[in-house]
Amino acid sequence: MEENKKFYITTPIYYPSGKFHIGTAYCQCIVDSIKRYKKARGYDVYMLTGLDEHGQKIQTVAEKNGLTPQQHVDNMAKAAIKLWKLMDIEYDDFIRTTEERHMKTVQKIVQIFLDNGDIYKGEYEGWYCMPCENYFTQTQLVDGKCPDCGREVKKMKEEAYFFNMKKYENWLKEFYSKNPDFIVPETRKNEIFKNFIDPGLEDLCISRCTFDWGIPMPNDPNHVLYVWLDALTNYITALGYLSDDDTLFKKYWPADLHVVGKEIIRFHGIYWPIFLHALGLELPKKLYAHSWVVMKDGKMSKSVGNVIYPETLIDRYGIDATKYYLLQLMSFGQDSMFTPEDFIERYNYDLANDLGNLLNRTIGMINKYFGGIIPTNITKKTDFDDDLHNCAKEQISKIEENMDTYHVRDAIHDLWKYISRTNKYIDETAPWVLAKEENTEKLKTVMFNLAEALRKIAILSEPFIANSSKKILKQLGISEDCATWDSLNEYNMIKEGTKVIEQGEPLFARLDKEEEIEYIKNAMKGK
Repeated sequence: MEENKKFYITTPIYYPSGKFHIGTAYCQCIVDSIKRYKKARGYDVYMLTGLDEHGQKIQTVAEKNGLTPQQHVDNMAKAAIKLWKLMDIEYDDFIRTTEERHMKTVQKIVQIFLDNGDIYKGEYEGWYCMPCENYFTQTQLVDGKCPDCGREVKKMKEEAYFFNMKKYENWLKEFYSKNPDFIVPETRKNEIFKNFIDPGLEDLCISRCTFDWGIPMPNDPNHVLYVWLDALTNYITALGYLSDDDTLFKKYWPADLHVVGKEIIRFHGIYWPIFLHALGLELPKKLYAHSWVVMKDGKMSKSVGNVIYPETLIDRYGIDATKYYLLQLMSFGQDSMFTPEDFIERYNYDLANDLGNLLNRTIGMINKYFGGIIPTNITKKTDFDDDLHNCAKEQISKIEENMDTYHVRDAIHDLWKYISRTNKYIDETAPWVLAKEENTEKLKTVMFNLAEALRKIAILSEPFIANSSKKILKQLGISEDCATWDSLNEYNMIKEGTKVIEQGEPLFARLDKEEEIEYIKNAMKGK
C-alpha cells in the first residue's frame, strides 16, 4: 500500500450525560460510511471515536442518580460500545478521557503551554451554561440565553487559569486566509468569524476550582482542567502523542477529517487549531460540521416527547434501513427533519420497491429462464444497453466525487438514480416478451446486464448498507473477488456458471404504513 494512502477520520467524543439519540447515531453513520468508502478505495483508514467523560454536568448527573462520576461514565461507555456494535460501526479505537493514557498526556500538554507562557492565572466572571460546559460574555448571549443550546445561563465568578488566545489571533486569521476551505460547509466558518473571530478573540478559561471531576492542573491540583482543553486533545492522545509509543501518531497525524456537530465547530475551528499550532503540530486537513436532525416541533427533547433512539428503529427495521434513512436524510449544510411518515415511505419506496424488488425480479427471471445460471456468453445487444452502461459510468463518477467531498447524501441519491435506471431497463426490454418470442440471445443479454448492474449496485452500496450489499452478492452467487471497487469499470467480472440462489429472502419486506407510523410515534412518546 502506498505510504500516502492513509486516512485518519474522527467523530467527536460524545458527552455521556444521557442516552444517545439518532442525532448522535447520524454522526457515527456518516463517519463510518466515509471510512468504508475510503477503505474500498484502497486507503489505510483509522477511525477514532469515544467519550468526553469529565466536567460539572457529569458530576451532577451522577450524584443525582446515586452514582460516583466514574461509575456513571463506566456505565455510559458500556452502553456506547454496545450501541456502536449494534450499529455495525467499524471504529479502530474508542478513547475515554478518564483513561490514564489520555490524562497523562493532557497534563504533559498543559505543562508545555505553561512553560511557553501560553497559560496564566486570573479570575473569571461570566455567564455559564452547564449543559454546554461553557462560559459566555454578555454580548455573546442570545436573548439572555446560551447561544449554543438556548438554555438558561448563570452568572458565575471564580479563580481560573486561562489560555492566551489573543496571542494567536493574527496567526489564526492568516491561516484561514491561506486555507479558506478548512471548514465545510463554508457557512460554519462564516458564523465563527462573525461571532467570535472578527470581534476579537477572548482568552479561554481552561480550569475550574468549584468541582473536582476532571484532570488536575499539573502545577495546581486545586484546579481541574476545563472541558475543551481536555476533550479536544483526544485526537492526538489516542494516537500516542507524547507517550512511549507514538507509532500511530507518526503514521496517521495529521487527521484527514474531523467530523463534528455544528454546535461545536467554534471549539474545533478556533481553539483546536491554536492548541496544535502552540504545540508545533500540523493541523488536520479538514473540519466537517454536520447539521442537526430535528423534529416537527423543534429539537429532540424528552419533555416534549419527540425523542427517537436508534435502537427503536434498528430492533424493528434493521440496521441497514436505519443507516440508509439517516444518511439520505441529512443535507450538507442544513438541518433535516425526521418524521415517522418519511421513514416508512423511504423504507417502502426506496428500499423495498426500488432496490429489493429489483433484486427479487432479477433472480426470479434468471431462475425461470436460465435455470438459475447467469448468462455470460453474450452475442446480441438490445437498444437500451448502452444507455444503462453510460448511466453506470456517470453515476459511479458522481458517487466518487461526492464521497471524496463528503456529500454523502448526494452520493446515495446518485446511487438510487442508477437503481431507478436499472428498474427502467427491465420495463424497456420486457424480458417476459423476449421469452415468449423465444428471443433467447437478447434475453441472455438482458439477464446478464441486470446481474451486472446489481453487482455494481452491491459494491456502491457497501459504504451505506453493508449487510444488504453482502446479501445482494450472496443471492447472485458473486464472490467477493468480483466485488472490489476497482472492478466497477469492468463488464466481464461475472464468472461463467455463476448460479443465483433459488429463492432469496426479500432484502426489505414492505411495511404496513399506518401500523408502523403509529409504532414509531408511540416509541417517541416513550410508550
